[in-house]
Amino acid sequence: MKNVQKGLLHLVIILAVIALCTVTVIVGLGKHHKGSAENILLGLDLAGGVSITYETVGDVSASEMSDTVYKLQKRAENYNTESQVYQEGDNRINVDIPDAENPRETLEKMGTAGSLYFVSNDAYLEAKENYKPTLNDAGQEVFPEDVKYSSIVCEGADIADAKASTSQDQTTGAVENVVNVEFSPSGTTKFAKASEYAYNHNNEPIHIIYDNVVISSPAVQGIISDGHCQISGGFQEYEEANDLATTIRIGALPIELKVLRFNVVGAQLGEEAIETSLFAALIGLILLILFMIVYYRVPGFAAALALVFYVGAVILAINLLNVTLTLPGIAGVILSIGMAVDANVIIFTRIKEEIATGKTVKSSIKIGFEKATSAIVDGNVTTLIAAVVLWYLGSGVVRGFAQTLAIGIIISMFTALVVTRLVLMAFYNLGIKDVKFYGVQGEPSKIGFVKNKVKYFIISGAMFVICIVALIANKATTGQILNYGLDFMGGTSTQITFDAGVAIDQDVKSDIEKIFKDNTTTNEVQISDVEGENAILVKTMELSVEDNAAVVNALVASDYKINEGNIQTETISATVSDEMRTDAVVAVIIAAICMLIYIWIRFKNLAFGASSVLALVHDVIVVLMVYALLRNWVSVGNTFIACMLTIVGYSINNTIVVFDRIRENAQLKPGKANLASVIDLSINQTISRSVNTTITTFLMVIMLVIFGVDAVRQFAIPLVAGIVCGCYSSICIAGTLYYLFVARAGKKEKK
Repeated sequence: MKNVQKGLLHLVIILAVIALCTVTVIVGLGKHHKGSAENILLGLDLAGGVSITYETVGDVSASEMSDTVYKLQKRAENYNTESQVYQEGDNRINVDIPDAENPRETLEKMGTAGSLYFVSNDAYLEAKENYKPTLNDAGQEVFPEDVKYSSIVCEGADIADAKASTSQDQTTGAVENVVNVEFSPSGTTKFAKASEYAYNHNNEPIHIIYDNVVISSPAVQGIISDGHCQISGGFQEYEEANDLATTIRIGALPIELKVLRFNVVGAQLGEEAIETSLFAALIGLILLILFMIVYYRVPGFAAALALVFYVGAVILAINLLNVTLTLPGIAGVILSIGMAVDANVIIFTRIKEEIATGKTVKSSIKIGFEKATSAIVDGNVTTLIAAVVLWYLGSGVVRGFAQTLAIGIIISMFTALVVTRLVLMAFYNLGIKDVKFYGVQGEPSKIGFVKNKVKYFIISGAMFVICIVALIANKATTGQILNYGLDFMGGTSTQITFDAGVAIDQDVKSDIEKIFKDNTTTNEVQISDVEGENAILVKTMELSVEDNAAVVNALVASDYKINEGNIQTETISATVSDEMRTDAVVAVIIAAICMLIYIWIRFKNLAFGASSVLALVHDVIVVLMVYALLRNWVSVGNTFIACMLTIVGYSINNTIVVFDRIRENAQLKPGKANLASVIDLSINQTISRSVNTTITTFLMVIMLVIFGVDAVRQFAIPLVAGIVCGCYSSICIAGTLYYLFVARAGKKEKK
């Protein structure tokens, strides 16, 4: 009875935690709905908006870069307070403005030079009467963009410097925060005249206006003729004075910015991506739970409950850590759900094996978890290495994918090793103790993998030959070995989604091509259909912001009545595309080296590491074959690095489970004479786990292929191939390679 009460208490607590997670994800906590899925920060590809990467022209100091970042941040916040502006490297600045009401107008205005004016009081009052300024969130007056000032005292070019400091009153001794402004020679003359007029007219203020926002209106306390003035009063904190000084400085910045890349996404396209991806996740999750319950019985039901907890915990973590969720990020979450089941599959296989040896169910559960822990930790750490490399070398949406994948990996280990164990023991204590509820692992198959190694190598060799032939054929027919996307080639890509009533035929494509040629200087326009959507993809040379705006206006005004929100544009310069190609190769190499080192340390045998890395190279080549053969449907774009490293991490996870079993069995049967039989036994013992975990991950990813939008499908199709290939290589290639390495080392010793 005591065990029943204990089991019931554990189950109630777990169900309560799952219910709390679910309710929090759905409705949130408190009046601000903290923790709810609705509060998750969405990337531009989901929320719609503008992403721009600028590069400075010429030499720029660190302080000038800092001021420019501040300048762009202030400007971006006029469109959305959630905007992010950050420096990348020494001379690049990234600007992300989500959910912009008019993203193309925002794109045009972000790159223009800021306007800083010192305006006389008469001109200010006149403008206020004629243009009726509004108030922003900070309580500052904001004039409309078409405002005209009748008298401008000074402009940004008349400012030499502005700095915040503290000043002590000579009479009272009080210390206050101030802003010291220094004028250029021309500004000194202008301001002397203006300050004299203001001082003689009852200390009138001179209004400082930046980008049509009145940022300060200090009263003139004397005639300032030496080119130095001090603004005081009203600064409660030093940061307030520093903000004003920085804003005055940025109005005088001479820095020229060049657009390296920009991406404009309509909100409608983002909404569709969210809906289809969530639907794919739901269907995949249901199929996954059904598979686990049918195949693993009571442990499968325990895993299903743990999986519900896992999904809620991942969503909460993304929310609380303020991770910006992107389209590849959603794919990362969905992929991690499939991979989360892998740990449970390893555990349940171990439990069934222990039951088969005659142990009690309780003892089998305990030993099963203990034996599975090392394989689970090693497999997840290697996948985590891939995620870290992705985060470090990637940018934008790729980093979003890496973050969600890393979060998923960490939570999946906790879920499998802690939550699933608690649920399973709760079921046992409630009286579900019969072996029939847990299943007994049958005798492993007796396939001679080492004996058949030549056959497997021939199959792999055939795939390598197909890959090479496909790459050569692509080069001969198209000039490119792969269908490089915008990220790897540079240029401008415009996706146009038509209303359902428009049938896309050759006439439609010809009309769209004419619009592009009439409104830009481009001579070559490539148009392709978007699989599964009533849309086309138009690729051209790199278009300027102005040309892009002209094309969009022409598309909206055309007979097809295209909604501007259904036009997604991305431009990448050749400089950035070259860097991304390099990053792709470097990322895979670094990840492989890191994994090799980790496996070497954990297994204390370089042969394990070398054979696992060669198996990874095998999988990468096979996936390249898929990219080559399906070039009309799959392009090598910004998710290519994410796809490759995910496959690398997934494949090494499978391989480590096999190697872990080889290491265990080798300790039971020491000696190189038994090596082939040990490897065959180990692979046969783990083959059901390898197949089952492939099925669970496959179910999640194939749903993305079926229901996802084209951008997700571009990522999911090669991932499906990589998952299947990873299963094949871990079963047929990795173990046999290990045998060859050890056997070769043995021959050298004999010599």
